[in-house]
Amino acid sequence: MSGYRLGIDVGGTNTDVVLMHGREVVATAKSFTTADVRSGVINAVTMILDQAGEHRDAIGAVMIGTTQFVNAFVQRRGLAPVAVFRVSLPKADGVPPLTGWPDDLVEAAGDHIYMVGGGSLYTGKDYAPIDEDALRAAAIEARGKGLKAVAISANFAPIRPDIEERAAEIVLSEIPDARITLSHKVGGIGLIDRENAAIINAMLAELSGQVIGSLESALAELKIDAPIFISQNDGTLITTEVAAAFPIFTCSAGPTNSIRGAAFLTGLDEAVVVDIGGTTSDIGFLLRGFPRETTAANDIGGVRTNFRMPDVLSIGIGGGSLVREGEAGCTVGPTSVGYRLQEEGLVFGGSTLTATDIAVRAGQAEIGDAAKVAHLDAGLVEAALDDLHAQIEEAIDHIKTSQHAIPLVLVGGGSILIGRPLKGTSSVLRPDHASVANAVGAAIALVSGRVDKLYDVATLGRDAAIARAKEDATAEAVKAGARAEDVEIVEVVELPMTHMKSGTVQIRVRAVGPLAMLA
Repeated sequence: MSGYRLGIDVGGTNTDVVLMHGREVVATAKSFTTADVRSGVINAVTMILDQAGEHRDAIGAVMIGTTQFVNAFVQRRGLAPVAVFRVSLPKADGVPPLTGWPDDLVEAAGDHIYMVGGGSLYTGKDYAPIDEDALRAAAIEARGKGLKAVAISANFAPIRPDIEERAAEIVLSEIPDARITLSHKVGGIGLIDRENAAIINAMLAELSGQVIGSLESALAELKIDAPIFISQNDGTLITTEVAAAFPIFTCSAGPTNSIRGAAFLTGLDEAVVVDIGGTTSDIGFLLRGFPRETTAANDIGGVRTNFRMPDVLSIGIGGGSLVREGEAGCTVGPTSVGYRLQEEGLVFGGSTLTATDIAVRAGQAEIGDAAKVAHLDAGLVEAALDDLHAQIEEAIDHIKTSQHAIPLVLVGGGSILIGRPLKGTSSVLRPDHASVANAVGAAIALVSGRVDKLYDVATLGRDAAIARAKEDATAEAVKAGARAEDVEIVEVVELPMTHMKSGTVQIRVRAVGPLAMLA
């Protein structure tokens, strides 16, 4: 992408910003994230604009990554009660919605479950028509409860999305201001995991509108007149409208952006990436320039889902991690002072011993006042470093898929914690601008299009089925804003459905391309 663009990553501890022009990082800034998000963004972006000078008016697009939504779900804050409509009877009633959810989340969602008749088989053939009268009555009851967040699911909805779409029309006729999430838009074939993802999204929909509005307001106040895009889980971009409607698509944007940023800053297309922030370390695998996606079900805040997510392991090691001595020895994390590091860390004049203090005492970093940690016992420092390095090594071992040593890229402001070689790695790279790799990943993000459908390969032929899927994915990328002539197919996955009709294959295709507006 040739134009000037602003990359912003709003994390739980820091807000990072970069200004880029083509492949050049023009300016960087880092500021603590604030409770209202908006003022933290204004602080960091103002620092960038002061450096940008005459380039300020040339900014053609703003790309933002944020973990605010997943943090809200994990912390159980800002969640809306949801009316859950499952269109499936007389089938799929053995496991009701919200089964297996943590008790506090069930309480937050509320007991507003409505199961009505209708649905299709895996072949796409109806086994029962939608019971429109029952659905309408359920919608009227939900309206009487004052519910506006709605999740709708149906059997095999990715094959027959029209069933959920018709159900949504009926619900909207009774609740005109409902915020509806259709499960086929957020998850895969499996009903329960897909329904869970839809419910999570519905619980976050009101909050997402507020956060996206806050980000737009902050940039408007700074007089940045450029379109805004939001990073999603696969490292590509969506519009603010899509992000507000589907906050669940952004829940892993932070670590994904870091992995993409690491690829850009090092030129590697395969490596382990460790992003160490103020609270956690996210360990992921870079494959063909993009984060490797998990093939297993995902767990978000204690709820199982099946939508696309990067394969990332998070552990409680960060710059603000507490260092404790006990009977079991010295331990680092998982508790952290987070964004309060500047107030509570010893090197900043506070009274709490943190991992950052250990790194400064060990001579690995020059932050704050080193004299304030000069009293720390050398044995304590070594023991703390032993523990945090061991935790990182164990996480790397979990994320690797072979015993061969491969390059490791360290990014994030907390990368100062690592001062030794790490087992299982062939080299440790610390690229320039590593501390803001997440913002770089946001700034270089591409636009994507995806297809995930069942095809009758026995009838169409394998080559024709894959070609059709590629065409559909490319069209989706162009529709999302990609430059048509530069769209590339980066992923093709075939999954034979051996339990279904002979010749049925699930084909997943992902296409990516740069924003047309920045040509």
